[in-house]
Amino acid sequence: TIGKRLGSIEVENTEDNRRAYRQLLFSLPKEAKIGDSLGGCILFEETLYQNAADGTPFVKLLQDHGIVPGIKVDKGVVVLPGTNNETVTQGLDGLAERCMKYREAGARFAKMESRFENWGWHASELAIQENAVTLARYATICQQAGLVPIVEPEVLCDGTHSLETCQNVTERVLAATYKACNDHNL
Repeated sequence: TIGKRLGSIEVENTEDNRRAYRQLLFSLPKEAKIGDSLGGCILFEETLYQNAADGTPFVKLLQDHGIVPGIKVDKGVVVLPGTNNETVTQGLDGLAERCMKYREAGARFAKMESRFENWGWHASELAIQENAVTLARYATICQQAGLVPIVEPEVLCDGTHSLETCQNVTERVLAATYKACNDHNL
């Protein structure tokens, strides 16, 4: 999304330009009281380790405003074999080690999403279960590393389907996710 923002003002999407943009946001004066409106900020790995021009870590700038730094840990999606192009979220490989490093760098929560897009609104039980278990395993790993997990089974509502169909898929996804979290002792 930052690439789109930079592109809209004809600024090249480079690490230096992304850092400069974030510095504008994170280094507002205390009088701005941005912490009164923001409880937490989800960072990408790049941002978690970046510093302002004066060497102050972005994490510290956020904390100084009373904003809790978090980290996006998923690695995108891949097509789930055996389905009609349904997807499953990636990112469990090496997650325990990454979470320990993220915690050490100042992150206090993590976010992983499983996205249920318009698959003709015939979400297969396989895709629902795989994504639910992936989210539950992610949450367990995060908790073991001292990070609060945000579990986000995102059901996108766009399409030509009915409200009832969307409700049905959402209920199935949420029920499976809650059950998987319970099965993983969360």
